[in-house]
Amino acid sequence: MEKHIKDCTNRMQKSIDSLEKDFSRLRTGRASTALVDNIRVEYYGTPTPLNQVASVSIPDSRTISISPWDRNAFSNIEKAIMKSDLGLTPINDGRAIRINIPPLTEERRKDLVKMAKKYTEEAKVAIRNVRRDVNEALKKMQTAKEISEDDLHKAQDEVQKATDSFVKKADAALAEKEKEIMEI
Repeated sequence: MEKHIKDCTNRMQKSIDSLEKDFSRLRTGRASTALVDNIRVEYYGTPTPLNQVASVSIPDSRTISISPWDRNAFSNIEKAIMKSDLGLTPINDGRAIRINIPPLTEERRKDLVKMAKKYTEEAKVAIRNVRRDVNEALKKMQTAKEISEDDLHKAQDEVQKATDSFVKKADAALAEKEKEIMEI
């Protein structure tokens, strides 16, 4: 029974971690290396993460600088950035590729908030799915006479408390991200 509850909190925490990772990819008007983390570059026929073919740095709050280790990778990196859903244009000066982050428009900010809410809702659904899975496992244990009915209810209460706690964490993360996005 304790094993199921521990597993429940671990899986719920993974949902929160995933939500925060999704949030880090949302463009907030500030440059961040997380914006290009999920970009894959076609490198000698293999899709390779950008950070494995170049160094990525932030020289100032509105610029991402990408310095490829191999001169042959410049055009592939540019293509990968253009194909990505960033909506930004890379600038190649021969030594590095720069991506300038323009200030966000009000409309774009609202779209980003909608996207953040969607990510949060997905995380909450994942948390509730974990609750359902653990409660089903606990009911099977009770049916198999491994735990008593009282133990089942206590465990379900603990699982519900964990669910409520993690849903609150997701909502708090959303509120913080929404504030960050709407900040001018």
